[in-house]
Amino acid sequence: MKKFVIVLILFLLVGCTSEKIVKKKAVKKNEEDIVEKTLKSMSLEEKIAQMLVLDCSDIPSDEEFKNTPLGGVILMKNCITDYQSTKNLVSNLKSNSKFPMIIGIDHEGGNVQRLSNLSDVSVSNVPFMYNVGLKNDTSLTYDIGKVLAEEVRTIGVNVVFAPVIDIYSNPNNTVIGKRSFGNDATLVSNMGNSLSKGLEDNGVISTFKHFPGHGDTDVDSHIDLPVINKSLDELNSLEFIPFKEAIKSGAKIIMVGHIALPKITGDNTPSSLSKTVIDILKNDLGYKGLVITDGLNMGALTKMHSNEEIAAKAIEAGNDLLLLPVDGVKTVEYIKSSVSEERINESVRKILKFKFEYLNKDNFLDSSYLDNDEHKQIISRVYN
Repeated sequence: MKKFVIVLILFLLVGCTSEKIVKKKAVKKNEEDIVEKTLKSMSLEEKIAQMLVLDCSDIPSDEEFKNTPLGGVILMKNCITDYQSTKNLVSNLKSNSKFPMIIGIDHEGGNVQRLSNLSDVSVSNVPFMYNVGLKNDTSLTYDIGKVLAEEVRTIGVNVVFAPVIDIYSNPNNTVIGKRSFGNDATLVSNMGNSLSKGLEDNGVISTFKHFPGHGDTDVDSHIDLPVINKSLDELNSLEFIPFKEAIKSGAKIIMVGHIALPKITGDNTPSSLSKTVIDILKNDLGYKGLVITDGLNMGALTKMHSNEEIAAKAIEAGNDLLLLPVDGVKTVEYIKSSVSEERINESVRKILKFKFEYLNKDNFLDSSYLDNDEHKQIISRVYN
């Protein structure tokens, strides 16, 4: 009798597990079918537009926007004015878009806090991540992620371009500097994953940046092209470590920086335009999520390439999302004439899957979350 009961329990457990697996496969198949059906219904222009994340002030006219719904926008300081106007801008963008939109923002803490441009409300002053890293406390870093998420959600943001997981290994590095958690790969990995979890558990998707690592540079890629003369083995032993850990933890978006790796590529092609470098991210490191460029309007690219070349090369290299291309409407035309629809479909398929899974709901919070007592208490722990 005892044996029979044990066998019966095991049978039921196996049956329940099998049923869950079947249901999970059915859900996944249904999602794939919806993505494929949507993809087939889209014009080539609509597909290309889904790959673009434009400056909020570069949004096409209503008619153009209707015909080619954007993948997303990044809220730069010129569009973050008073609280209600900014919230209305985002609400209108979301409600007028045919597909869920990425509403992104650079909001890291320290000297990169776009939300602080709100003119009529107070927002939390989040410390530099270097100061957070000094505490070496994953619970605190998680809570800092919660603060960031809750406050940007008050204007409807659903993607934050953070955490910075560059390792601050070069003391002459001014563009990253204290935006980094520190100079230790394990510390940066742990803190980066904790911040990401804090963001995502509280309704905002994180973006790990800047692959292949911007920490050992002394040139600002906003102005010119940084060059890192390291071999693949050297990169694997330091710069890649936080990205490997982020991938293991389920990174959904990774940003590729404009950094030349001549020992890898044989020339000074920026990583963001290099299929060789992005293939390392996808194949060697096993990353399956979305790949987004750093801003395509930055000096590291525009000093060497035309806007047409930048857009086409970025897609051919393997990026899924193009951040801040110069002139969205023209960019659609550049890509249409120079990139195959098959290559475009590859990225748009990933973008739609991401959007339907993570962005297909309203994520607004009210303004009471801005600089509230709980957030003040969390931030005070960085200094105590």
